Order: sequence, then structure tokens, then C-alpha cells
Amino acid sequence: MIYLQLFYEFFKTGLFAVGGGLATLPFLRDIAAKHPDWFTESMLADMIAVSESTPGPIGVNMATYAGFTTNGMLGSLVATIGLITPSVIVMLIVAQLLKSFRDNHYVNAAFYGLRPAVAGLIGAAGFSVAQTTLVHLPYAGSLWAMLDIPSISIFLVVFILMRIKKIKLHPIAYLAASAIVGIILGFFK
Repeated sequence: MIYLQLFYEFFKTGLFAVGGGLATLPFLRDIAAKHPDWFTESMLADMIAVSESTPGPIGVNMATYAGFTTNGMLGSLVATIGLITPSVIVMLIVAQLLKSFRDNHYVNAAFYGLRPAVAGLIGAAGFSVAQTTLVHLPYAGSLWAMLDIPSISIFLVVFILMRIKKIKLHPIAYLAASAIVGIILGFFK
């Protein structure tokens, strides 16, 4: 019975928590209030910390964590499946609808407008990450003091290597090498 309850609660969360992983927080608070034996509201801070620090979408990570605290591995699996099931259903419906409207002029025009907007959103996020990691703001003193030279060096090496067509490494190889360089550089700080 607990597995049905877990699936139901996280299905509702996945169905109505529109806007990303942090949109699941109010639903998780509600679950904690309804089922204090599953997890407490004070445990939500731990869930957020673990979910933010692990790979993957925060909402899925939080459902997995909450399910695990509720009923172990099977609980985490049930909660995660419950959370993602509405998205899978909606995406299948949308894909089917788009397939039937593939030759529609208005649908094609909408996607034509969406592509550069998505590129702009990704570019803005990339710029924000680059600004945070490569530059020390606010500007204080000299230009050299503002720039994070080791980080810029790692960025340039990875960027250039990724642009060279003859070098075909998996992105994980670049991340692993960069982490090793970061550890080595960390000893000199």
C-alpha cells in the first residue's frame, strides 16, 4: 500500500509541479505534512542539498531521495517513476500531435521562432556561467586581478580541443582531465 501512496503523491507532484525541480518543493512540504512518517519538513534541507550536489534534475533527485527515506531502494524507484510518468505521458501526446501537424505552416513557423530563442537562452546561461567562473566581480584593481587566469586557461584548452575535428574525445574525458588539473592547481592556492 505504501508504494501506491508513494506513486500517487509523486505522480501528482510530477503532474502539477511545472517550472523545474524547485517547483516540487511546495509539493514535498505538503507530502511531509500529510505523511510525517515518510520524511519531515526539516529533512527537506538535506534533500535539497543532496539533490543540488548530485547529477541530474533536482526534482527527480529529490523524489529519489524522498522515496529512499520513506521505504528504501524500492521506495526511491517508485517515487521517481511516479514523478516522471506524467512528463512521459505528456511528451508522448505532444510528439504524436506534432507528428500529425508536421507539415503545418504555423507549427513550422513557431519552431522557426523558437530555435533562436532557445539558442539565446542557452547562450545567456553560458555567459552567466563563464562570467561566474572566469572573472572575479566586482571589478577591483587591475585587469589581471579581475581575471581568473587558471580557469581561463582550462576553458581555452578545452574549447580549442573540442573544436579540433581530429580529436574526438568524450566530454567526460574533458571533465575528468579538468577536475584533475583543478585538484593539482588547488594544492598551489
